[in-house]
Amino acid sequence: MAASVAQAALPIQHWTTSSGARVYFVASRSIPMLDINVDFDAGGRRVAADKAGLGGLTHTLVKAGSAARSEEEISRRIADVGAQLGGSVERDRVGFSLRTLSSEHERAQAIATFAEILQAPVFPDAAFLREKARLVDSVKEDETKPEAIASKAFYRLLYAAHPYALAPTPETVLRIERADVEGFYRANYVAERAVVTILGDADRALAERIAEQLTAGLPRAAGAPVLLPAVVQPRGETVRIAHPASQSHILLGLPAMTRNDPDYFPLLVGNYTLGGGGFVSRLMLEVREKRGYAYSVYSYFLPLAQEGPFQIGLQTKKEQAEAALAQVRVVLDDFLAHGPSAAELRAAKQNLVGGFALRIDSNRKLLEQVALIGFYQLPLSWLDDFTARVEKVSVEQVRAAFARRVRPDHLVTVVVGSGEK
Repeated sequence: MAASVAQAALPIQHWTTSSGARVYFVASRSIPMLDINVDFDAGGRRVAADKAGLGGLTHTLVKAGSAARSEEEISRRIADVGAQLGGSVERDRVGFSLRTLSSEHERAQAIATFAEILQAPVFPDAAFLREKARLVDSVKEDETKPEAIASKAFYRLLYAAHPYALAPTPETVLRIERADVEGFYRANYVAERAVVTILGDADRALAERIAEQLTAGLPRAAGAPVLLPAVVQPRGETVRIAHPASQSHILLGLPAMTRNDPDYFPLLVGNYTLGGGGFVSRLMLEVREKRGYAYSVYSYFLPLAQEGPFQIGLQTKKEQAEAALAQVRVVLDDFLAHGPSAAELRAAKQNLVGGFALRIDSNRKLLEQVALIGFYQLPLSWLDDFTARVEKVSVEQVRAAFARRVRPDHLVTVVVGSGEK
């Protein structure tokens, strides 16, 4: 095994299993618990456009029964030892999580069941039909919600033909067959592209055995993953969509930041002042406090493997939507021109540094942070270096980073509930 250890306050140990999975381990003996996460490069970006929804459906059905046990038996075995299963589906990755007591009997049964789920799903016909129908109903419901309509339209404008734009529709879900689910699993839930994160009451030897147990029986990769197209910056435009809701839902943004972006910290610090700092942000001050256009207005960067979105969002009364939108643009233009003041920069740094402990104040939060480091292959010292890198950001760096990443001529705007189509 190739192994390395971060020489830092948070000793993340890293190695590769015999099947090719990457493992990240942090020993934490404070409570008798183990938290385990297994991620795969099997998010929405790996799904064909005509079968959008396949990634989420596969993720759900992996837990619907193994070669050895039914869905009900799996649930009972997990509950009998007080363990908890979880999971997530994102554009880049899908993840499965297990929390279990570290005592030998409970741990052994929970991990053995978890391994069965990951390595031997059978995708029962009854479960497939049930979950497919449930997904169709969920998508249809989303088509009535202004916030979901706005989000889907926003991503379509941002990413056009790129897979990040995809969202399931009733038509794409209805095209999915059980064979598609099984094929997607075999092509994407492969050992060589799995990332295992283990945190809690264990030593290195036990963590190695657990990682092997969870990955040895996974499908093997037939080759390198398909290269995805580059993200192309959109043409700046505004789309208005009629909706009977009393409020307009407004989104502005563009593709902006990757997980390993050299501008990550200047953008993070700058965005705190612009719209990420709650009541002390400029957007909140100018749009809500001074003018009463919205109860809440925010901005954030969502870093992904490829350029994830920079997004500004708010809800406002229909009759003042255009005035609110115009004010948001004034605030953004001013920030792009001048950046934060010295006092704003100092306050942003103090908050981000002071609040950093809240990002890792539980095993689950720390597990997610380490899982991000593993999946996106960030430096093992990422968490240890965080506060120092925040402290080093200057006003000039914020202005330069925003100038590179937030180009007004590429900004797209979606207004749902504008009274126009």
